[in-house]
Amino acid sequence: MKSVVSPLSLIASGFAPVMDVRKTLTPQLQSGDAALILIDLGEGKNRMGGSCLAQVYGQVGDEAPDAPSAEMLKAFFDVIQRLNEEGKLLAYHDRSDGGLFVTLVEMAFAGNLGLEIALPVAGLEELFSEEIGAVVQVAGSELDDVLERLHAQGLSAQVVGRGKEGNDIVFRSGTEVAYQSARGTLHKMWAETSFHIQSLRDNPETAQQEFSLLGDVGREGLSVTVPFDLAERVSAPFVHHTRPRVAILREQGVNGQVEMAAAFDRAGFAAVDVHMSDLLAGRADLADFQGLAACGGFSYGDVLGAGSGWAKTILFNAGLKEMFTEFFERVDSFSLGVCNGCQMMAQLRDIIPGTAAWPNFGRNVSARFEARLCMVTIEESPSIFFDGMSGARIPIVVAHGEGHVDDVTVDALVGLRYIDTYGRVTEQYPFNPSGSVQGVAGLTSKDGRAFIMMPHPERVFLGVQHTWTRELMDSPWQRMFDNVRKWVG
Repeated sequence: MKSVVSPLSLIASGFAPVMDVRKTLTPQLQSGDAALILIDLGEGKNRMGGSCLAQVYGQVGDEAPDAPSAEMLKAFFDVIQRLNEEGKLLAYHDRSDGGLFVTLVEMAFAGNLGLEIALPVAGLEELFSEEIGAVVQVAGSELDDVLERLHAQGLSAQVVGRGKEGNDIVFRSGTEVAYQSARGTLHKMWAETSFHIQSLRDNPETAQQEFSLLGDVGREGLSVTVPFDLAERVSAPFVHHTRPRVAILREQGVNGQVEMAAAFDRAGFAAVDVHMSDLLAGRADLADFQGLAACGGFSYGDVLGAGSGWAKTILFNAGLKEMFTEFFERVDSFSLGVCNGCQMMAQLRDIIPGTAAWPNFGRNVSARFEARLCMVTIEESPSIFFDGMSGARIPIVVAHGEGHVDDVTVDALVGLRYIDTYGRVTEQYPFNPSGSVQGVAGLTSKDGRAFIMMPHPERVFLGVQHTWTRELMDSPWQRMFDNVRKWVG
């Protein structure tokens, strides 16, 4: 048997600080008076070798794009950083993966807008060469200044068109229409390969549900609708009092404890890291805490089922079962279970008062781990967490493989449901990432002191964490943590 010696390889990783996450640029086109500028670092060469277009036609090409001088790259980087710091860029997208055509239509997809593009020449080379470069969107009032500053750095930059309301994608060459199509049609073409892969890899039914949404070109995106003032902090009168202790509970594999602690700390609690091994060894006792927050993650790698291993650690240990039972029965205690903690607490229903109707959580209908940003609505319920929040419609993070509820009884007090972007409770994927019946995403105990939910409010309790928008200064999810601090008094 011959041995094979592999050549040495070098993997280089690079890191850079992000000084202000609010200034992150995305390809999402913004509506209004704004222009699209092509910054061409390929020096007008439009070499087609190795391009996606060449591959489609079974060709390699003669000459591939190459990087410009280091000085030009540095000048490009510096001026983009300065323009972004000054808030002069509305959107940004790289040109070198698909070419100018793909860059522009991807920006239209992200912004749900149409395009009106005018190029001196609209040939294949100009539209599909993958030379280094970028397209930026700039407000009309800033256009002259931005162009002047780009040119001052020796960069080739020209206005190539604008985004526009609607579904039409139009490319003009001079006065002639070189190409015209509907955004929805192009978006389906763009997503078709991924759809077929998804159909083979996952549940083909949910793959079709997601793909069909691309035909709804008028659908609104994420939004926030709440019946309260986002800037109001109902916990404010209590934050300078003694901080009540809340146990940030975790098990082997759980990874959401830091965010959970931060959310409770901001509301005025003293968040204490408590591992299950601390309770088993007697280093901590739930009698010393007013609240308990069971965090999300992958307890035991989820190989024992959705939170089952964690729950059985409690139920099959007489001492722990008694400790948890006494904690849940205390009328001054509260408990929150998120994701893995939700799955675990659902299986403790026999020892949590008023939760006999809580369901189990099983494998997502999509047959995959879902990490998405979804919309939920808060239902009217006795939950102390959502006091004054019923009717709210808010985006939230989901990250789970086992969040499906296949049945709920009329006795189950549902406090949170998945909705589509029209605000309708839904079972459609991916608005409902688990496929749960009646859109079930979270439930409360009858007295409101215990709440379980699959989505992660602790990952979006700050306005800056809502990266889908630049306009949300305060997060609606902070309210649920503040509500509990108000309830404690």
